[in-house]
Amino acid sequence: MSSSAHLDRLIEALQVMPGIGPRSAARIAYTLLDHRRAGGLELARVLQEALSKITLCPCCRNYSDGGFCALCSNVKRRQSGLLCVVESPADVQAVESSGTFFGTYFVLHGHLSPIDGIGAEELGFPLLTERLASGEVREVILATNPTVEGDVTASYIAAIARRYQIKLSKIASGVPFGGNLDSVDEHTLATSIKQRRAFD
Repeated sequence: MSSSAHLDRLIEALQVMPGIGPRSAARIAYTLLDHRRAGGLELARVLQEALSKITLCPCCRNYSDGGFCALCSNVKRRQSGLLCVVESPADVQAVESSGTFFGTYFVLHGHLSPIDGIGAEELGFPLLTERLASGEVREVILATNPTVEGDVTASYIAAIARRYQIKLSKIASGVPFGGNLDSVDEHTLATSIKQRRAFD
């Protein structure tokens, strides 16, 4: 407990962020109060605006300022016939930063997890099925995380895509560029060997 109830509430509120515990929250609070009050007020304004105005795109479920997101609004992307299915909006950002994909996305916002009450409805599968049934998608690229849950989710999506005779592919997983084999875990290395390709 500090000398101020407002400060205590600020420190507690900051802990909503991932990786921010009581110590980090206290450091942030003191920095804002000591040196960055104007920046803190601007952060509060932008945060409130973002949380009240950012919605989900009705086409891909990525974040949007209302209506279709910028990626779904791009006619060339939609005409590509490529649909990359990812678990989170952060994954979209990661794929986009690679500069190698120019199709559209579908964001699940998680993976199948019956124990946590996350099923097909929560992941937007009815909307995904509509998109696949529309004839607009020629290939689905499964880019779920390489976990048991991610693989189960990918298999479920693959079953839906096969109903509409849509080509399926999965992003490769393996040794990171510039990595050393002795620092890669056994599962990743095994996957890399199984998914090997011809040497050009």
